[in-house]
Amino acid sequence: MAARATAVEVVAEEEDAENAAAELGSYKGEVVIVTDCEEEIMLLWAIQQPIFSKHNAYVSQSSLQLKIDACGRSLSILQSPSSLATPGVTGSVMWDSGIVLGKCLEYSVESGKILLQGKKVVELGSGCGLVGCIAALLGAQVILTDLPDRLKLLRKNVESNLYGHVRGSATVSELTWGDGLHTDFTDPLPDFVVGSDVVYSEGAVTDLIETLVELCGKQTTVILAGELRNDAILEYFLEAAMKEFIVGRIDQKQWHPDYCSSRVVIYVLVKK
Repeated sequence: MAARATAVEVVAEEEDAENAAAELGSYKGEVVIVTDCEEEIMLLWAIQQPIFSKHNAYVSQSSLQLKIDACGRSLSILQSPSSLATPGVTGSVMWDSGIVLGKCLEYSVESGKILLQGKKVVELGSGCGLVGCIAALLGAQVILTDLPDRLKLLRKNVESNLYGHVRGSATVSELTWGDGLHTDFTDPLPDFVVGSDVVYSEGAVTDLIETLVELCGKQTTVILAGELRNDAILEYFLEAAMKEFIVGRIDQKQWHPDYCSSRVVIYVLVKK
């Protein structure tokens, strides 16, 4: 069994080396370009084995508050665990992918792979708002977005965490994927679009891709983190995304060393 696993790892390393790119868009770190969706899914599940890794390693979804250190301050993110009982509502609590993406952005800025100072950033499906808050602390002009019924909690977290001297700024705005975009989003087009745990159903993928296509210009870099739950839905997303975007995977070696999870994947997308 061990020999078989090693053989799979060797194949994965060879594939990654063959498809490696020095950078993609405004992400100046190495990425692995995805060229075959089915192969990408097989490698992810074979190498990372998400079903065997700890679920919710960095979060406690039963707590009303999640504390995390980022950008030199202690952030306190309010959660609404009771809302999880409502079908389709997942943004009321934090997920590992949000923690991993937020800390990856911080680490990428510190290591010079990303420059967020003064950049326009739109966060999709902001939920509790951690990723957008971190981006603002890193100097970005951030628009955090979600559905109308999610904005109250989102605004609370933005107001309670972005106090005093903040290098960037943050505003909260309603955005329903698949609907037409207000000029606040598209004039000018954002430098970055970020999102965590935004790939969760085929219907949502269709609307997400439609919004990404409208929201992104050639200069826009999309960074999305997701939890490895459903291989079929992730494959559906990759197939749809690759029609419009070049897609690259950020290797875990380039994430924040203290915030890595085998249940999470991070992709960079730029328009073809």
